[in-house]
Amino acid sequence: METRPEWITRIIAVLTSVTTVIYLVIAAILVTLVGISFFDVFQQLLSLPGQGTLTDGILNVLHTLLLSIIILELLETVVIYFRTHQVKVRPILFAGLTAMIRRVLVFGVESVEFLDLLTTVAVIAVLTAAIVLIGKEEG
Repeated sequence: METRPEWITRIIAVLTSVTTVIYLVIAAILVTLVGISFFDVFQQLLSLPGQGTLTDGILNVLHTLLLSIIILELLETVVIYFRTHQVKVRPILFAGLTAMIRRVLVFGVESVEFLDLLTTVAVIAVLTAAIVLIGKEEG
């Protein structure tokens, strides 16, 4: 078995440290964003009865809440990286699926072209299939 030269080992250690610092910065930003997002949800809930139609208000709350879930899924990816030192794909797929569900909610409010609807349904199907396949591999 061949051993690495010391300078290569040091470079790998530096790169690992840089990666860890970058993930820490990303985690801090995501925690801040999810806090702001939840604060926004509570503000929207409090102002729900007095602003516009109830349906529009509920849709706005749902959009913000789903955005919070997307951010949490991305944060989970970072947390899993710190635990295992591997990037797991499943939380990213869940974030994508949540984003597509958020997109479907918009379809009820604005006019949508058929191709846009078809594309969204296809993406949801692919993401769901990927989540199921990855779940079978992990389990």
